[in-house]
Formats: sequence, structure tokens, C-alpha cells
Amino acid sequence: METLRARIKDGTYPVNAPIPSESALGREFGASRPTVVRALNEMQLLGELHREHGRGTFVKAASSPGARSSRPGLAVLDRQETASSVRVAEVGRAAAPNAVAMLLGLAESAPVHLRRYVGLYDSIASELVSLWTPLDVARASGLDQEGPLTVPVRQLLTARTKDRLARVDERLRARRPTDQERESLDLAEGEPVLSVLGSVVDSTGRTVLVVEVALPGSLHVLEESYGL
Repeated sequence: METLRARIKDGTYPVNAPIPSESALGREFGASRPTVVRALNEMQLLGELHREHGRGTFVKAASSPGARSSRPGLAVLDRQETASSVRVAEVGRAAAPNAVAMLLGLAESAPVHLRRYVGLYDSIASELVSLWTPLDVARASGLDQEGPLTVPVRQLLTARTKDRLARVDERLRARRPTDQERESLDLAEGEPVLSVLGSVVDSTGRTVLVVEVALPGSLHVLEESYGL
């Protein structure tokens, strides 16, 4: 990744220019495909790269010291879903898990709207994303629609309300996968997941969305950089 970042910074790969294919990068650096995919996944999460189905991977922005932070919850908010980038698994009413109900300020097992999909990176299952919203928020924002969302979640949440989104609180932990995660992400026996649970709070202090991103441990490394 550092070599790619250096090439982006020195203009070898300008903004909006394509970078070499995964196979070409693997040959150049002597790395396996999962290792290359993991690196590109992280750079995409950081907003440094973006993918276009059928065309390749392109430079989105040069990295900077202040931008070296993996923020999966924020990436989900700003993602524009396509049929090639997500595989929708579930959309509809569900009972809120205890942790989700607490974050949303609801009673245990209260009905909420659940939207769950598998994020794809070059046809590889890269993440399992679950979005829980109060029923009124789901109806007002259009998050209850079927199929991929052509408008990013952030825009849907703010388009029909005067309350802006104020912050995302995230918690990260490594854990054993659930049966659904193991199947959806095609995990190897004993492979852990990195679980990022984020609550999205609006300007009134209300939590309007809880998002969980389950990341295969073999494909993702979350990175943070900060001043001292």
C-alpha cells in the first residue's frame, strides 16, 4: 500500500487515473490475490480509491497524514450501491438485537427496519453490512426500498428532514463469526471477523441509524494515524 500511496502522491497515478490490475500488482509485489484485495479494500475504505464495474480501480484522492483512518461506518453512509458492488440479502421489519435496541433508545426486541447486504470487491465477498433504523426513519428516508440504493444513505437520511447528521460513534472488536456471516462471506474454518458497530447521531441527539460492518479477518486491516 505504501508504494501505491507514494506513486499517487508523486503523480505516477494521478487522481481519476487507473491503477494496475490485481493480477499485475500481485506479480509486481509477489503477493497473493487475497493480500492485494485486502490492501485495495483498505484504500477504498479510506477514500483513496474507487472501483468502476467492468473498468477497474481508479485513484480517488491522494492520501494525507490527517486522512489515514479507517472509518467503515462513514464509508457505508457515503456508498452508492450498484448491482455489482452489493448483494442485497434482507430488507424488512425485524426485532432489534439487544445492543441495537439500546443504541436506538428502544425497548428490547422492538420492531425496527433492517437492511442487510454483502459488499463485493471484484466479486469477492468483502463485508457483511447490516443497517438498523427506527421504522419512522426508514419510511421517511426511503431506506425501506428494495434492491440497491442509488442514493447514498447519508443523503437519504438528511434529504427529508431538517436535522443534519452530527457524528458516528464506532466500536471495533474481533470475534467469531455468526453462521450467517460465515456463509455470506465464505469464511474459512476458524477465521475471525472484525466487527465495527456504529451509531449515527443527528443534530438533535437522536440515534437514527445503527450500522454493523462484519469484515473477514483475512482481508482487512484497520489502520489509524494521528499526531502526538
